[in-house]
This record gives sequence, structure tokens and C-alpha cells, in this order.
Amino acid sequence: MSKILVCIKRVVDYNVRIRVKPDGSGVITDNVKMGINPFDEIALEEALRLKERGVASEVVVVSIGPAETQQQLRTALAMGADRALLVEHAYAIEPLTAARVFLKLVEKEAPLLVITGKQAIDDDNGQTGQMLAALWDRPQACFASKVEINGNIAKVTREVDAGLETLELDLPAVITTDLRLNEPRYVKLPEIMKAKKKPLETLTLDALGITASKQFNVTKVTPPPVKQKGVMVKDVTELVATLKQMGSL
Repeated sequence: MSKILVCIKRVVDYNVRIRVKPDGSGVITDNVKMGINPFDEIALEEALRLKERGVASEVVVVSIGPAETQQQLRTALAMGADRALLVEHAYAIEPLTAARVFLKLVEKEAPLLVITGKQAIDDDNGQTGQMLAALWDRPQACFASKVEINGNIAKVTREVDAGLETLELDLPAVITTDLRLNEPRYVKLPEIMKAKKKPLETLTLDALGITASKQFNVTKVTPPPVKQKGVMVKDVTELVATLKQMGSL
């Protein structure tokens, strides 16, 4: 039975205005709306579309995080995923550790394809997919804007600085998704109710034989500078004079 493994992350909802903690140690997450990382939601949508085209028979969604991450996994199940796996861990982990955890789940599930977002909107590292492919020793295609599967070959169009690049990968492989790949479906209430009965398995890092190691430390988090109020000018002459006064010319 062929399956697609989708890796998702629980993050602060992209509509929420981020606030930095007074001591600068991170961002405030207490009583803040959380959601699926938007790029991971695109990855899940693509997996579901591939299943609907008969490429796979099962979509398994996996995540690492606190027990509350079950809420995001239930949302993924409501979108159409068949099963969910949660590796419970109360604290944030780094990309390499995440890749090692996902490798253990890959070995457990033996998927035809692993899809995840190109990056998470909380740390913007954009490393987990590439590290997973390296550890798994399988091909990878990052920043995918189009995915086609034909037998054991994946044809992926990806966005690069110069435009578009098309790759052919032998499956199994890892694909990370870009913003323009698709638009995730809207979750309807009946599907949310059905998702409550779908299987969600909980694991731990210890059960997988993984230790959460730290490679770097965050010394301080600061909010972006407040934008200055703009100045209205009547014509080009006044614009040039204003710029000279500001020292920009």
C-alpha cells in the first residue's frame, strides 16, 4: 500500500500580530491562536490531491510538539488525511532533531513520498526537508510549484532565482512546497466531526531513541522598528528638497 507522509508544524496563526516578551526571550504564545504552518498546509493539500488522483492510497500526517498539537493534527485529518502521528515534546526543537525524528517515522511508515512546507513561519529556517532527505539518502526537490507523479518518478517544477527549474526524482523522495503550488481546501463542519474518530497515535522522543540536542542559543528577540510617518509633498521640487533635508540626497 503506497502512502504519502506529510510533516506539519504548530505555529502562531499567520493572522495574529506577534508580540515579543518583555525580557526579549521569545514571542508571547499564551492565549494566542495557533494553526498549521501555512506552507505545511499547502503540502497536505498537495498530498490529498495526489491521493485523489490515485497516486497513493493513504495520507499520514505527522508532527512534533506539545499535546496541544493534536488540535492541528485533527484539522489535518478534517482536511482529508487518513491517520496522524504526534511525537510529544514540550519545547521547541531544532531542524536537525526534527529531521531525525521524521526519519524514524519514515522508517516506520515506509512512504512513497514525504512532503512538507519549505519553511516554518516562526523560525524561517527552511532546513528540515533537506536534512531529512540527506539522512534518508533519498532525492529531494525544494520550493515546488508543481508536482507530477508517474509511476516511480516524480517530476517537480521548482522556483529558483532565475525562474523555474524542472527536476525528475526517483521515488521515494522528499518534496518541500512553495506558496504557489496550490490553495488549501476549506474544511467543512461534517469533516471536522468525522476527524474526531480518525486514528491519532502519540509517541515520545525516548520511544524513538532520539535526544533533543541544541546546536545554537537564541540570545535575544526584538520586534521590528516602528515605521515612521510618511511626509506628503506637493511636487518634485519639494520632494528633492525634503530628501536633501533628511540627508537622503
